[in-house]
Amino acid sequence: MPDSPPAPADLDLRLVRCFTVLAEHRHFGRAAEALHVTQSSLSRQIARLEQQVGARLIDRTPQGSHLTEAGQVFLPLATAVLRSAAQATTRARAAARPSRVTIGYVANLIVTPAVRELRHRHPDADVRTQHLRWNEPRRALLDHRVDAVVTRLPFPTDGLHVTVLYDEPRVLLLPVDHRLAGKESVTFDDIADEPMPRGADPDWEAFWRIDPRPDGSPAPDGPFIHAVEDKFELIASGQAVAVIPAGGGMMTFRPDLTTVPLEGVEPSHVVLATRADDNNRLVAAFRKYAQAHLTGPPAGPSVTASSTRH
Repeated sequence: MPDSPPAPADLDLRLVRCFTVLAEHRHFGRAAEALHVTQSSLSRQIARLEQQVGARLIDRTPQGSHLTEAGQVFLPLATAVLRSAAQATTRARAAARPSRVTIGYVANLIVTPAVRELRHRHPDADVRTQHLRWNEPRRALLDHRVDAVVTRLPFPTDGLHVTVLYDEPRVLLLPVDHRLAGKESVTFDDIADEPMPRGADPDWEAFWRIDPRPDGSPAPDGPFIHAVEDKFELIASGQAVAVIPAGGGMMTFRPDLTTVPLEGVEPSHVVLATRADDNNRLVAAFRKYAQAHLTGPPAGPSVTASSTRH
């Protein structure tokens, strides 16, 4: 009688999530910080997962962490498993509580008028809001952590329904003692040699660094950053300048930073994104109210800094 095939691994989804976060950061320290655990705890959890899977998934080197061949095969399937589990949980909760919706938003984009209207029109609904980091909207939607997000392009939109709410001009963020500070506007020629901070997302970086420039030349490279606070410090100290949305600085003010309009560049697009297959009546209602109320950045003090990613 032939041997029976081995039983499938009973995977712990918490361990699988640790692996996907580590695969994203490729660094135990940054992944542990994102997961709010210690590096030693994360190492133990990855070891437990590798034992459950029966294969080594991560190679750790002085230069960082790298997926093994088995890890490369495991990653997309692990991501799909986590997404399916999140969807199963969220849809079950939605079936039990059909009048619940969560509205996501990123820094410096105000959703209050549309959320207030939704609550007024649907007083029995459980309407919640959730702040997201600049790079979270797509994942938060697909993982069913939120049902709608007000955010800025660019990001991958496959599987999503995206509605442009309004456009924002892009402006140059620079220190107050910069040679260009106080000008009515600047052009690409004015900033041809000005370095700009770099980040990890190529599409986002290309849009906000305007790389390449209209004439085909590359944007000058500035220091690599992980946090917006580091960008502020670099710019305030005169090491770089950055392009930001004109409406992006209502909530964070630094007296050592200022902005100048940038000519010859397309605007930033503020959008409402939802799942393409979501038929939730509250999502449809919020889209209507967002289009009615979220038509531009609220009036306020002039922009002096941005707490958004760019």
